[in-house]
Amino acid sequence: MHLGLVGYGNIGKALLGLMGAGEPARLTVLARPGKTVDLPGAEVVETVQELIAAAPDLLVECAGHAAVRDTAVPALRAGIDVVLVSIGALSDVALERALHAAAEEGGARLILPAGAIGGIDLLSSMAPAGGLEVTYRGTKPPQAWRGTPAEELIDLGGLTAATVFFSGTAREVAQAFPKNANVAATLALAGAGMDATRVELVADPQASGNRHAYSVHSPLGDYEIRIDNRASNGNAKTSAATIYSVLREIRNRKGPVVI
Repeated sequence: MHLGLVGYGNIGKALLGLMGAGEPARLTVLARPGKTVDLPGAEVVETVQELIAAAPDLLVECAGHAAVRDTAVPALRAGIDVVLVSIGALSDVALERALHAAAEEGGARLILPAGAIGGIDLLSSMAPAGGLEVTYRGTKPPQAWRGTPAEELIDLGGLTAATVFFSGTAREVAQAFPKNANVAATLALAGAGMDATRVELVADPQASGNRHAYSVHSPLGDYEIRIDNRASNGNAKTSAATIYSVLREIRNRKGPVVI
C-alpha cells in the first residue's frame, strides 16, 4: 500500500510507530512548510498538489479541522479514499456537503473511523428505524481541557469534584471544542444527527483517562456504553484507542478478511 498522511503530530507519529516493517510499502507525508520530519524512506511534501500528484492508495487526515477542507476535499475529488480523523469538522454544513460532493465526483470514499468510541455499528444500524434519542457524556481530567473554552467557563486548576461545564448539541460542541469532541460528532453522524444528539462535557480531577459514555433509546431497543480510555502519550486530549482505530481502518483496506 502507498499511504498518504496529512499531519505529523501526536497521532501521525504514534500511528506510524504501530506499523510493522514494510507497512506501508510507500509513504508520502504532507507536513507544514519548514517542519522537520524524520522518516527515512518517506516522501515529504509541503503542498496538497504534491500530495495528490504522488497518488497514494489511501490518505489519512490527522491534522485538525482546518486541514480538512484544504486536503480531504481535493483528495476525494482526485479519486483518493480518505480516512478522516477530524470528524468534528463535519459539523460545518457547507464543508460536509463539499466532502460528499467531492467523493461522488471522484468516485472515492470518505471513511469515518470509530475512534475512541464503540457500538457505532449498532447505532448506525438502528438509525434507519428513526426515533433515536442519543445522549453523550465526555469526561476528561482538567489538564485535557487546557487550551479550550473550558478555561473561561470554570477554574480547571481549582476543581475538587467532577463538573459539567458544557451542555448542548453535537454540532455546538464540535465547533466549540474541535480537539476534544470528535467522539460526539461520530455518534451524531452514525445516529440521530448533529442537532439531535445531546452532549455534556465534564472535567473531573479524579479521572485517570478519558471516559466516553452514551445512552441510546430506539424503537428497536435501548443500550448504554461506557468506555474508560487511556490518553495517548504526549496528548491528554486524544485517547490512545483513536490511533488504533485508524490503524484498523488501514489494515482493513488491504486485509483478505475484514471485521
